Amino acid sequence: MGAPDPERTKHREVHFRAPPAAADQAHHAALALRKVEGILNAHASEGPVVHVSYDLTEISLQLIDCLLIELGFHLDNSLLAKLKRALYYYTEQAEQETLGCQRGGDCTQAIFINRYQHLQHGCHEDRPDHWRHLR
Repeated sequence: MGAPDPERTKHREVHFRAPPAAADQAHHAALALRKVEGILNAHASEGPVVHVSYDLTEISLQLIDCLLIELGFHLDNSLLAKLKRALYYYTEQAEQETLGCQRGGDCTQAIFINRYQHLQHGCHEDRPDHWRHLR
């Protein structure tokens, strides 16, 4: 894998609200994020903050946040944190669309479309291809 494009590399901070039982969740989150494809670097700093660098063509902050929430981490939900996240989500989504989802043709939308086409449901034509194209 080559060096990531600096224009597509994003550097963000993920802030956590620390319940008394999980004071070191930033450290554990950084360890978990290092194993995710598209994450270039993740390290915890002083306080409940993780600094994460990632390739936007591989992953977005919204997916990172969803992953952390699914793993049981508690993100900071103050008004300022929510506004920052919403702005990052919007700008990254717009930038990904501008890039044309250039992940080797496997953008998220293409993955869901491919999965939908292979599911057994009522939208499939039962006739073989050669019967459908007869005129």
